[in-house]
This record gives sequence, structure tokens and C-alpha cells, in this order.
Amino acid sequence: MNYRPRGVIAAPVTPFDGDGRIDMATLTWLCEDLVATGVHAIALPLHTGESLNLSVAERKLVAETAIRAVDGRVPVLIHVSMPGTREVIELAQHAEDVGAAAVISVTPYHWQPGRQGLVAHYQALSKAVTIGVLAYNFPARLGVALTADVVEELVDSCPNFVGVKDASYDMQSFTETLRRAAALRSDFAMLIGVEYLLASMPLGGAGCFSPSAAIAGDLVMDLWHACEAGDLQRAKPLQYRMSALWHLLRECGYPASVKAVLALQGHPVGGVRLPLVDPDPATLERLRSGLLEIGVLT
Repeated sequence: MNYRPRGVIAAPVTPFDGDGRIDMATLTWLCEDLVATGVHAIALPLHTGESLNLSVAERKLVAETAIRAVDGRVPVLIHVSMPGTREVIELAQHAEDVGAAAVISVTPYHWQPGRQGLVAHYQALSKAVTIGVLAYNFPARLGVALTADVVEELVDSCPNFVGVKDASYDMQSFTETLRRAAALRSDFAMLIGVEYLLASMPLGGAGCFSPSAAIAGDLVMDLWHACEAGDLQRAKPLQYRMSALWHLLRECGYPASVKAVLALQGHPVGGVRLPLVDPDPATLERLRSGLLEIGVLT
């Protein structure tokens, strides 16, 4: 039976050494630390992990290293997005071969395929592997949306199409997609793109992808447990803090800001690769002050 995504799925950064190469020892440490934090799964290298700045060989090496580090304690999802479907399938089959529980793929970069192309893309990916497949909906950045009818057709036609990471932040779309998908398969997983659990879980959302789990693990997990228990009074202030952290990270140059926070917490993971740039001193100070106010940097 395919893995059914649920809970907090951590999306860690990709650490680099002083020469700009992937720091495998630190990546292993990050995975170990996230497992210890209590996350339910790890997904990498997502955009937080600079997947667009990694070669295919590097992406395969990240997948192998993470799966080896986690050693079956939690599921590992591998991000396989590429512009072309054949290249996505190559990464997905490698992920399956090395032990991934599932793969996740955004709508193809640049091409902005129509409905027929989107459906065919995900059907081809789902047929190419036996592990779970998740789609990644990010219309604001990519210019094409995974609408409810597209998801409905994929749920109906692909048994291993198990979920959607929804980064539309459109609750009307999220709700309608979940309603229609759940009518076909009750355990289909709609996960919110970042940690807006209080807005999504009461509707039936299965959890979130979390770029902040490595820097604010207690906050993220407390929010999850409060929402899972239906304790809205406890969840609301946690969600407000989580929202403040997310906006701070975005305003200070996400995902470089996540790496900067790790360094401020005593866990340097290197800088980012161009065309991303590291925060300047003024931005670092703004980040540090904001983290103290939110209660993350203690």
C-alpha cells in the first residue's frame, strides 16, 4: 500500500561547505535533528533546499544521503520537479530505487501546460513508479493551477496519486479540491504549502510542508498537536506566531533567511548559491530582532 502523507513534513535546506559543495555531513545532521524533533516525514530538496540550483547528480546524492541518514524512521519524500516529464521520471525512478516513500513534482517549469498536458504529465509520472506521487500546486509562481477537476481526474485514474502540496493559499480552491478528491478516496491528502495548519486542518487537511521545522521545531509541532486535538484556543496564538515567522523569513530573503537563522542558532549550514544571495548585515539584524520578538531565538 502506498504511503499516505500526514502531519508535519519537514523541508530542510541544502547545506554547502566553504567551497560551495554540498556538505553531506551537515545534511545528515539536519535529517537526524528533524527526526529527533518529531516530524512525521522529510521532503527534499524542495525549493527551500535550492533544488533549482542543484545538478541532477547532486539531487540524486541528496536523496541517497537523506534516505540513508533517516534509515526508515520516518518516510522520505523526494522532490523531482524538472521542466520535462522524462527528466522528472528519471529522478522519480532513482528515488524509488534508493528507498523513497513518495515523490513530489510541481507543475512543469516554464511551459505552463494546459489541462491535457498537466493530466498527461502526472499520469506518466504515476505510471513510471510504484511509490506514492504528490503534485505541488504553486500557481502564483508558475502561472498554472492544479484545479479541482484536474486533481479529481488524477485521483480517479492513478491509484498511487496520493496527495497535493497546495501553495496557492486560496482556501476556496483548497476546500473544493479536497471535497472532490475525498469523495473519490477518503484518505487522499491535501497538505498546505507552509505551516498554516489552523486554516487547513479543520477542513480535512492532512498537514503541512514545513521549511521552519529545523529552526522552530517545537513551535511547529506544538501547533500540529493543538490542531490535531481540535484545541483551537491553544492553536490560535501558535498559528499567529508561526505566521509572523513565515513572513519574517520571506521579508528577509527566503530561503537564504532560513540558513541565516540556523547560523544564528549555532548551526552554520553555509550560504546560498547564485542567483540567490545571502542577507546583508542590516537584514541579519532585522532577522535577529524579529526572531527574538517571536520567541524563536532564545
